[in-house]
Amino acid sequence: MTVSLLHLSDVHYGVDAQLDQLEAIEEAASELKPDAVVLSGDLSQRARHGEFQAAHALLKRLSLVAPALVVPGNHDVQWWKSPLHLLGTQRLYTKYRRWFGQNLTPALEIPGAMIAGALTAWGVAPGSLTWNLNDLAVKGHLPRSETTRVKAIFAQVPADMARVLVMHHNVLRGGISERMGLAHYSDAQRRIADTGADVVLCGHDHQEGAGQVGNVVAISTAGTHTNRTRGGRPSVFNVVRIKPGGVEIQHYRWEADRRHFVPSDKHSFTRRKGEAAVSVAGGGGAL
Repeated sequence: MTVSLLHLSDVHYGVDAQLDQLEAIEEAASELKPDAVVLSGDLSQRARHGEFQAAHALLKRLSLVAPALVVPGNHDVQWWKSPLHLLGTQRLYTKYRRWFGQNLTPALEIPGAMIAGALTAWGVAPGSLTWNLNDLAVKGHLPRSETTRVKAIFAQVPADMARVLVMHHNVLRGGISERMGLAHYSDAQRRIADTGADVVLCGHDHQEGAGQVGNVVAISTAGTHTNRTRGGRPSVFNVVRIKPGGVEIQHYRWEADRRHFVPSDKHSFTRRKGEAAVSVAGGGGAL
């Protein structure tokens, strides 16, 4: 069977959010009728209650169309409450958890697919630190414990089910930014491939992208619905269709004059045990 996922990211409720785009996404969701909706982090701009409330309302409306799954992004973390995790990690997600529940890494099973969240947004954390000061509180990391946990989830489902991994930070290098979202990204990519995932849904770079890791895992990078897109490009959300033989990632690009999202670039990848990717485009980085 074919599984269809509506993938959006980085709505950043606050001063930069483009409400006309978010309203248009709700309309598009009703027309596209996906099997699930995924929002891969950065729901807020400053981790404020009002911003989370608006994002919660959006997810509530989208969940009337299809089951929805969300994971936190770096802007959703109150990193200043515990720099370097000196006071633990619980206080980092206090506001996020109030609106989206205690589980930061939810899993959602739908007919034909298992969707599993992984946490990459840890604030100012030892695992996310690099020598670049611009990465502070921005860069994420994917602990081994996360990929081990996700691998165990995927191992429990039937072999013919699609396996979808959701995280915030981009897995591929940004097309314009040329930056990676994850610290220690090479190791993270190897472990992502080892989870058994067919596709990863991520965001963070504010530029859409599609590609593949290790010729086995398709990567869907969604854009942003703010006025802070890379290079002033139109905003994009993705529709990911997982078929028995492959993964199709379709970009839907914002047309401001029409106040509407229209189908744009499409990328196709074979699933595991198939051929190498037939289309690769950049996507991912850090903001």
